[in-house]
Amino acid sequence: MVIKPRIRGFVCVTAHPDGCATHVREQIEYVKKQGPIKEGPKNVLVIGGSTGYGLSSRVAAAFGAGASTVGVFFERPSEKGRPASAGWYNSAAFEKAARADGLYAQSINGDAFSDEIKRETVELIRKDLGQIDLIVYSLASPRRTHPKTGETIKSVLKPVGEPFRNKSVDVDKEVVTEVGLEPATEEEIRGTVSVMGGEDWEMWIDAMEEGGVLAPGATTTAYSYIGPALTWPIYRDGTIGRAKSDLEHAADRIDARLKIDRGRAFVTVNKAVVTQASSAIPVVPLYISILFKVMKEKELHEGCIEQMHRLFSTQMYNERALDFDEAGRVRLDDLEMREDVQKEVAGLWEQVNTENLHKLTDIDGYKQDFLKLFGFGLPGVDYDADVDPDVRLQ
Repeated sequence: MVIKPRIRGFVCVTAHPDGCATHVREQIEYVKKQGPIKEGPKNVLVIGGSTGYGLSSRVAAAFGAGASTVGVFFERPSEKGRPASAGWYNSAAFEKAARADGLYAQSINGDAFSDEIKRETVELIRKDLGQIDLIVYSLASPRRTHPKTGETIKSVLKPVGEPFRNKSVDVDKEVVTEVGLEPATEEEIRGTVSVMGGEDWEMWIDAMEEGGVLAPGATTTAYSYIGPALTWPIYRDGTIGRAKSDLEHAADRIDARLKIDRGRAFVTVNKAVVTQASSAIPVVPLYISILFKVMKEKELHEGCIEQMHRLFSTQMYNERALDFDEAGRVRLDDLEMREDVQKEVAGLWEQVNTENLHKLTDIDGYKQDFLKLFGFGLPGVDYDADVDPDVRLQ
């Protein structure tokens, strides 16, 4: 079949297998060009490892450090001629490339919040690898079925306490708009913390400790975002921010546990990039479009793979010590949050409107990155060719 992008709201409902494979190969080639990561991880579990920062973490660990990797994710395979999800195609391409290089790569597709998938993962690790020395928690989901209560809980993107109004952009129509959101209820706040906070991360560590597959001195990190003040009402001070604060508290508790055996746990704050999750947050697509323009002009721009390679090679490994901020977080958003960058972004934010959108932002770069998430717009891919959507995980 010939597969073209079909976009509904902030999601592309189709994905291209050859394009996704090309996107994964680009990341692999970038990591290989940087040279080996010395003293890197040996056996790595990435929870949420099929897209975005999770996928890039898996690429950096495997092709930078030669690590064996296990990826856990919840993706849709091809069915009845319908294309699979982008994460499915990404993972299939990653596994194929890893095995071609003689690297161990296995994936588990299922609900990472469930006890069943945790048990299956622990058993796979015990059988094939013995123990894991790096656990990356990069899960992004709009809902969670709690494994203890059976309740399905949803997260929301809302402010807390006060209504919120600010600029945003309709990326499809290229129109600068104004969004308004009412504050979340206490139930919605609790739900968002349950879905996006630190409880499940701790449950993964519990399951691995109980299963005996957590190596002495193991490292674990979970990914977060802070951003500038203009996004705080909807992000850092909103429901997502409450969840991220809970994630940081979980990091402190896990760190205290792992330190007994020389291990460590921390939150890594990453730069704003185009992901399926970020595209759903009001204000953020417009902010990212302006940020991309400023950072590209200053030659500071990084995508997921550049960020994750920098985390592995200049923070966690290569015989370098972790550089924590005052709250105990590793900050990979240091270039984004530079004073000169944020000053320019704030100035452009005040000026931007529909008429000058292309002049004052990198909306085209945003849209290109969005399509690449689903395997579209990659060089060297014939998007008019007939392709088989039925790609299998190894």
